[in-house]
Amino acid sequence: MAGIGVGVIGVGVFGENHCRTYADDPGAELLAICDANAARLNEIGDRFGVASRYTDYRELLARDDIQAVSIATPDFLHCEFAVAAAKAGKHILLEKPMATTEAECDTIRQAVEQTGVKLFVDFHNRFNPPMVVVKDALQAGELGALQMMYVRLSDAIWVPTGMLSWGAKSTVAWFLACHCVDLIQWLSGSKVVRVYSISRSRVLKARGLDTPDFFQTTLELSNGEVAVVENCWILADSMPSVAHFLLEAVGEKGHMEVNALQNTLIRKYLPDSAAAPDIMCAPTIHGRPAGFAIDSIRHFVRILEGAQPILPGPAEATHVTRVVAAIHASAEQGGVPICV
Repeated sequence: MAGIGVGVIGVGVFGENHCRTYADDPGAELLAICDANAARLNEIGDRFGVASRYTDYRELLARDDIQAVSIATPDFLHCEFAVAAAKAGKHILLEKPMATTEAECDTIRQAVEQTGVKLFVDFHNRFNPPMVVVKDALQAGELGALQMMYVRLSDAIWVPTGMLSWGAKSTVAWFLACHCVDLIQWLSGSKVVRVYSISRSRVLKARGLDTPDFFQTTLELSNGEVAVVENCWILADSMPSVAHFLLEAVGEKGHMEVNALQNTLIRKYLPDSAAAPDIMCAPTIHGRPAGFAIDSIRHFVRILEGAQPILPGPAEATHVTRVVAAIHASAEQGGVPICV
């Protein structure tokens, strides 16, 4: 029996992971892909054997055999595509963040509620194995009541200058801090209520990209916990991986530390080269894609099959957008506290 008919809108770096997952999952049938970049569209279509390729997403959404879509476009375009998908009656996996304004989140939620389609916002770290270990320890009470967290998620400068053609149209807060905010709220079971943030714009601005280099942020949570978050995308390209991800969770009885994506667990040395294989983000295990950039997409297929609940829900995803907007507002005002 054929799986659920799926289309992918946006086949860049993360859109490729969506195609890879659907092509492998027996519960899904990847029927069509869409991207404004025709060369990239054909590259991904050839790689995963997808014959139907569109540069106009409306043509993909018009197909009756497609029941669900992944939207992996730039963050500032999410609202347009999600609303159109909902109106076309398609279930939606929407890459994080849900949108870049609370008003756009509300527009998406209204469209989903009016049409009755399912919406799953893809916050990958809820499926990141080390973070699940921390969550389990917190839920089991091993650390005692959570007191504070520290999260550092930063990227090499290649990300805004090379990997993302649209880096200057977004910020590292929308790209990375939204991960951190959702992770903090998920681990703590508490909501962010107040934000203090500082940013600077020097390094990237000198390269012609008018977007902040970094944000350093303090978050106060509703249960009294405090989290410190650092996000930048000006790290050296010589890092062993494109991202540097650290987390520390401190409870009243103990603490846990995670060094998730520095790629230092495995090193491979050959006569003329050295490498640090990535075992976290979309590795291939026994011939199948896996990892934190894959398993959340598989979860979407299970949602559509009725086997899993929609978590996080649209309200939680909207609150993440609200917090990241507050990070920007606080930084623009020199770090003044912003209530969320």
